[in-house]
Amino acid sequence: MISLQKFFGKTDVFYDLLEASAEEARLSVQALTTLLSQSANDRSLETFILSRRKDKQITEKIDEALCRTFVSDLEREDVEALANAIYKIPKTVEKIAERIIIAPDRVQGVNFSKHLKMMQEAADTVIIIVQELRKKLHLEKVKDHNAKLQFIEGEADKLMLEMLGDLYSGKHECVSVIYLKDLYDLMEKVYDRCRDAGNVVSHIVLKYS
Repeated sequence: MISLQKFFGKTDVFYDLLEASAEEARLSVQALTTLLSQSANDRSLETFILSRRKDKQITEKIDEALCRTFVSDLEREDVEALANAIYKIPKTVEKIAERIIIAPDRVQGVNFSKHLKMMQEAADTVIIIVQELRKKLHLEKVKDHNAKLQFIEGEADKLMLEMLGDLYSGKHECVSVIYLKDLYDLMEKVYDRCRDAGNVVSHIVLKYS
C-alpha cells in the first residue's frame, strides 16, 4: 500500500529533526567530558549554550512542522513527547556544567570517569534508538536498545549510591556534601532523560507493531 506521503513526494521531516536533536544531546555529553578535562581557567559554558540554542531551534522547527504537516508516519503527541524528552538531555547537561564552573574547587579530585562513560553510552544509544524510527519500527531492535538504556540507568543508580555513601561518610565538608549531592542528582537526571526518550520510542513502536 502506497502511503499518501510517498504519493505527494514528501519526506517526513520529523525523522531528520528528532535525529538532529538526539545528536545535540550526544554532543552536550561530549562537551561535558571535555570540560572536566580542562583546567578551571579554561572552562566555559559557550559550547553548551550554543548547543542548547541549536537544540531549541530544532524543537521550534518540530513545533512548526507539527502545525504545517498533515501527513506523517508519526502521530503528533508521539513527536511532541519524544522531542521534549530529548531536549531535556542537553538542558540538564548544561546545568551540570554550570555547577562545575561555579565551584571548580569542589570537583577537584572527584573522579567522574564512570559517570561520563555511562552518560556517553546512554546518549549514543538514544541516537540509535531514534534512528530505528526511520527504519520503519523494528520492534525487537528497539526493545534491545531500550533494555540497554534501562540497564545503564540501573548501573548509574548503583554508582550513585556508592558515591552518596562516600559523601555521607563524614570525611567531607558540609558545603562539599551539598554541592556534590546536587551534582549527582543532575547526573542521575541525564540517565532518566535518556531512559524517558527510549521509553517513548518503545511506546511508538509498540503502538504500530
